[in-house]
Order: sequence, then structure tokens, then C-alpha cells
Amino acid sequence: MTSIRRVGIVAKSHLRAATPHLGEIASWLEARGVEAIFETATAALLPASGAARARGAIDKSALAQRADLVVVLGGDGTLLSMADCIGAAGVNVPILGVNFGSLGFLTEVTLPELYPSLEAALDGRAPIEDRMMLRAATLRGGGVSAEHVALNDVVVTKAAHARMIELSVWVGEEFVTRIKADGLIVATPTGSTAYNLAAGGPIVQPTLDALLLTPIAPHMLTNRPIVIPAATPVRVQPLMEERDEVYVTFDGQAGFELQAGDEIRIHRADRTLRLIRPTTRSYFAVLREKLKWGER
Repeated sequence: MTSIRRVGIVAKSHLRAATPHLGEIASWLEARGVEAIFETATAALLPASGAARARGAIDKSALAQRADLVVVLGGDGTLLSMADCIGAAGVNVPILGVNFGSLGFLTEVTLPELYPSLEAALDGRAPIEDRMMLRAATLRGGGVSAEHVALNDVVVTKAAHARMIELSVWVGEEFVTRIKADGLIVATPTGSTAYNLAAGGPIVQPTLDALLLTPIAPHMLTNRPIVIPAATPVRVQPLMEERDEVYVTFDGQAGFELQAGDEIRIHRADRTLRLIRPTTRSYFAVLREKLKWGER
């Protein structure tokens, strides 16, 4: 890891439990000659004594550009939001995720592990995993109307009270199938333990180079999840009638309603997300703790 001079600090919105830790982290960093930069909403959580630091707060997109390392305090959703900003900025800023609840799949570092993990990151000793990200382009009227980056998944789904939808799916230039279901999840291995898992998709070790296609509540039981090479782009086209309501979402952080004729093209992003992991726990240890493997 290159020299770390500026560390961005991002907390879950309204997470008052983080307040006593924010100033401590900043002071700890500054004692080591490292500047602490607060995200705007996070700065609002600072106690009155941190008002001077709050004045220099910036939004997540700007933080991704300025920081050499980002510390996220909260849960997996908070980390996903910051990860998507880093992916959109096209930078290689690593993230250290600290969980303020039960152990997360992404925010693996616990509060007692915070400072040892930060110390290891500053010293260049921290283990870093490169996690694949997705880049999705929405095609409308012959051109690209929107582009998004996602760490976990891109989901095409129906509205809450709408009927099932039909989706045509291609892998590369080859037609795969037409799915009648509540939707379709295109997930990375990192996202395999998110919505994909809840929908009955497989768990895939995060370092594998693969994409997962998982139907959501398919009408036909023969529509099963499939794992494909990550180098092959995926195309999803809703077959919409007038009363259909179809949406696309990206990591559950952003999304919009699709129109008839829209197509979503999803491929592996050029850059990966660099995720700092604790040295005390393996990926399978996290799975055992979260999924209660082996317990009766």
C-alpha cells in the first residue's frame, strides 16, 4: 500500500453510537501525522468539541477522490454506498469496514480490532482483498441513458404489488433464456451472500472470477441459478406490457423505473474494490459465524 496521508471517515447516517469514536479516531490518526477527513453527514455526528473538524467535511464522492484510505463505521449498507462512490470515481482507495452490530460480511472488523487494523493499514501490513465490481449501462432509445457501478449486485425486479415480469437474458451474444419471475439478480462473488443468498443462489468465494445469475421467485422451477465466467457480459431486457412496472437497482443504493425497450448491459468493471480484512478471521470463519454452520 502506498503512503497514507489522508484517511476518510464515514459513519452510518444517524449512528449516534459512533459519536464517541469519531473524535478518538481523528486524534489517533493526527498523532501519527495522518489527516482525518470527515464525510458531511458523519461530521454532523461529531460532538461540539469536533466542530472545527466538521467545517472541513466533504461528500462521499469528493472523499473518494481525496482520501488514501476510507474507514467506514456502520454496516454493510454503509460500506456499499462508499464502495460505489469509489468505483464511480475510478480510484483504488482501500476501505476498512468496522461493524456496529453483528459481524457483517463486508464490515468484518469489530470495534476491538479497529486500532490494530488501522495500525496495520498505516504500516502496510494489512491484508487486502481485491473484490470484483460491476459496471451496468442502461440502454434507451439507441444510447446509454445511465451508468452505475456496484459491488454486490444489479437487480431487475417488479414493483411490490405488480405481477410477475418476463426477462430475456443473453450471455455475450448468446441467448440464454426467457425468465418469468419476480426479477433477476446479477451478482458478484462478494454479493453472493447478499440478496442472491436470500433468493436461493449459491455462495461463491469472493476471490473467484465469476458472475451469478439468480432468478427471484421464478414461475418455473426449472429456472435455476447459474454461475458464468466474469469476462462475459450479461444483457437483460424486460419484455414489458403497458401495465408492467419494472425497476433496476444497484447494490440497493440507487435505482429507477425502466421503460419498454430498455436493456441493461452488465460487465465486470475495469477496477476492483480494495477491501482491508482483519488478520484474525478467515472468510470461512465469517460464514460459520453468520450462517451458524455446524450448529444444532
